[in-house]
Amino acid sequence: MTKVAPIDQRKSDHIKINLEQDVRSALTSGLEKYHFVHEALPELDLNRIDTSLNLFGKKLTSPTLISSMTGGTSEAETINLRLAEAAQECGIAMGVGSQRAAIEDPEQAKTFQVRRVAPDILLFANLGAVQFNYGYGVDECRRAVDMIQADALYLHLNPLQEAVQDAGNTNFSGLAKKIEEVCKKLQVPVIAKEVGWGISERTAKILVDCGVSAIDVAGAGGTSWSQVEMHRAPDEFTRQLAATFVGWGIPTAESILNAKRAVPGTLIFASGGIKDGLDIAKCIALGATLGGMAGQFLKAAAISTEKAVEIMKLTKRQIEVTMFASGAGTLEGLKVGRLVKG
Repeated sequence: MTKVAPIDQRKSDHIKINLEQDVRSALTSGLEKYHFVHEALPELDLNRIDTSLNLFGKKLTSPTLISSMTGGTSEAETINLRLAEAAQECGIAMGVGSQRAAIEDPEQAKTFQVRRVAPDILLFANLGAVQFNYGYGVDECRRAVDMIQADALYLHLNPLQEAVQDAGNTNFSGLAKKIEEVCKKLQVPVIAKEVGWGISERTAKILVDCGVSAIDVAGAGGTSWSQVEMHRAPDEFTRQLAATFVGWGIPTAESILNAKRAVPGTLIFASGGIKDGLDIAKCIALGATLGGMAGQFLKAAAISTEKAVEIMKLTKRQIEVTMFASGAGTLEGLKVGRLVKG
């Protein structure tokens, strides 16, 4: 019988593999198929472009999200604190990685607790929805939120990752009812999130019927967690199984449109293969409210807080210049026929 690695070892492996290996999906995000119509006479002042928005009671300076990544190790604590410090300085939203490690070992809680450096940011707690079939419930969700003084809770959905992971949690049956119960009983908004294989119209409808406040489509085109699991597979069978799915998933652009069609009016967050502020602007134009990046911020935070701030400021400026050159003075203005396919 294969010995299962403890959660903290798995989290450490995930950081190392993401920093050192090529774990990209064989698919692209689909955003490269779209471009903005250039306006040579935008009738705008670049310095007055407004990228701000209000979300869940917090003011954000731009529609940028530090996507959920890590926690549960000392290295993860350093990275989370640097990301949070940078988010506080730049006024953007942040999600932490799965908090299961800290639910099971309270000593790990400090690796997720970033309010000490980021009192004002929009902050998302995070648990795997599948854990509801392995003993978790509303109480654990409350603990995750309270642990980091979060404004909302991500419930992540990762069936493929669990299926190709050594000894993964693969019982996803009956989860919709349990997600619905959490949405009814939790005092903060619940956001459903894929982890890199996208959201179908069918899934979007089910999730909104459950009562989620937003859907993070986390489409294919960026980090493939089956590739990550391939690099940490304990044997050749598991390695080959994980490698099979390098081209699996629904690209991010398609996932945004799926959610928009299936559940019009629902808040959509976009992540998965987003490279820069131009891609975030494309996501907003397609119907998203936030655009999330992970890998770029992880690599920057592994160096320093200052490096993370630098990339966040660059991302905001990229959004501003995109809006300026396409004639959109506000984020809502981006959604008015400025993006074309082809």
